[in-house]
Amino acid sequence: MWHLTRLVLLFGVFVFSVGGQFRLGGAKGQYKYKRGKSGEEVVQDNLDELCQGQPGSEYFRLTTDGDCREVVRCDKAAVGLRLASVKCPSGLGFDLERQTCDWKANVKNCDRLSKPRLVKPNFDTVEPVCPDGQLQCGNGECIDRTLFCDSQPDCGDGSDENACSVDEDPNGAPLCDPTQCLLPDCFCSLDGTSAPGVGSGRLEISNIPQMITFTFNGAVNDENNRVYDKLFHEERINPNGCTAKGTFFVSHKYTNYSAVQDLHRKGHEIGVFSITNDEDPKYWTEGSYDNWLAEMAGARLIIERFANITDGTVVGVRAPYLRIGGNEQFNMMADQFFAYDSTITASLASVPLWPYTLHYRMPHKCHGNSQNCPSKSHPIWEMPINELDRREDPEFDENLTGCHLVSSCSNIYHKDQFRHLLQHNFDRHYGTNRAPLSLSIDPSWLVSNKGFADVVSEWMTHILNTYTDVYFVTELQVIQWIQNPTSANAIPGFQAWKDKCLIQGQPFCANPNPCPLATRELPGEEFRLHTCVECPKNYPWIQDPTGDGFSF
Repeated sequence: MWHLTRLVLLFGVFVFSVGGQFRLGGAKGQYKYKRGKSGEEVVQDNLDELCQGQPGSEYFRLTTDGDCREVVRCDKAAVGLRLASVKCPSGLGFDLERQTCDWKANVKNCDRLSKPRLVKPNFDTVEPVCPDGQLQCGNGECIDRTLFCDSQPDCGDGSDENACSVDEDPNGAPLCDPTQCLLPDCFCSLDGTSAPGVGSGRLEISNIPQMITFTFNGAVNDENNRVYDKLFHEERINPNGCTAKGTFFVSHKYTNYSAVQDLHRKGHEIGVFSITNDEDPKYWTEGSYDNWLAEMAGARLIIERFANITDGTVVGVRAPYLRIGGNEQFNMMADQFFAYDSTITASLASVPLWPYTLHYRMPHKCHGNSQNCPSKSHPIWEMPINELDRREDPEFDENLTGCHLVSSCSNIYHKDQFRHLLQHNFDRHYGTNRAPLSLSIDPSWLVSNKGFADVVSEWMTHILNTYTDVYFVTELQVIQWIQNPTSANAIPGFQAWKDKCLIQGQPFCANPNPCPLATRELPGEEFRLHTCVECPKNYPWIQDPTGDGFSF
């Protein structure tokens, strides 16, 4: 066992002093050192060797000793190669698989230095080594190109399924071709920032309506429904004379389906957020086609039945914890006639992204730790979540990473900070390319932060009183506009936004059925399912979404 006696920082590089020698990445290396005014200065000889084969974005450990909190990654900075370090807060450990800090008890790989290395195929060879139409596996075997990244290992070493990211998949979607990708069914641009209708001369940026989408994830219940009533009351009118609208990605457990039915009656959009809301990230990123089918198509079946939504408008998907399910998720969505996904995040940039279809390759990097973005072509719209700029003073503050959900902006504690966050990010979108501003919120965050719902309500009032070309719309309404780009001054006559324009009156049922139910899938638990339709026999769950004992 090596005895750690000193931790030395040199140019941002952490190395451990180990009895006259130094250990990096589990290997011993000889180092020269001298004692100066600032203490020991270390010059390491094998940093290049340590970082060879290490992805620049992936963190690893220098040692398995200690408390599992410290990791580094190889950073090719302007001053040369260095190790950038991260240290989790006390009580947490760094999970190598998920590349994030978590409670120490949840981290099962503290005994490993790095993520296991998968055998990769040999795509880049000096000379062709395989016949035309074939590619080489990691073990030298040649197989048909079409067999790579088809979810079935065909190489003897399985390497044909180990290079399937958006940038690696040899059978992946091609780069955007604007001459072939034509509205209303296809939309793309090379960097994702081009607005529809502008390149053709049909519109100018200045006369594009600024669309704002409020999206909410999770269960719909009486508590957060009061927040929704405050934000979307009958007097909050868009410039076209219709009420402001939002999108609700509904999870099943604890949802009041009579409230979902009333949201739909008022013209809000209902999407799916899964049945189980499983907390294991791998359940989603590595989920099979059948898992995604049961979770999302099953969730839609539950919503349509118990919220009595019969018009076929439940067509949007958002995955729990924003964990993307790769090609399996999007294959399922296409087969089940889902129109769009709103899970993929785009990193904070000076110019935000417009929504795009996945006929062509994503126009931005797959953002986030251990994400599984779709690499192949899919006839699905993607409504990207542009990260928000959370700096309090963008002119002077240091750069901070963006936040994808409004409720994930960890530096927002006070109402004035929250108001600034909303206005600043609106200005970023309105003042650049008018890409839709996605404000995604966990409703429990608005409930638990006293006064924050009032901030949102007051800000919405300010926006509608100040601008005549800004609209609070649903995700589906954004797609409808992109399919038929219309100038802001013509929106009052834009028929796609006139559906359920002004809805008044009472809910369909004042006293919904409070069905007390159980399911064999969740033994020992009883739930109340509130619905305006007849109670089912069982509590609907993933193998029995109708509650009639039917296996999905």
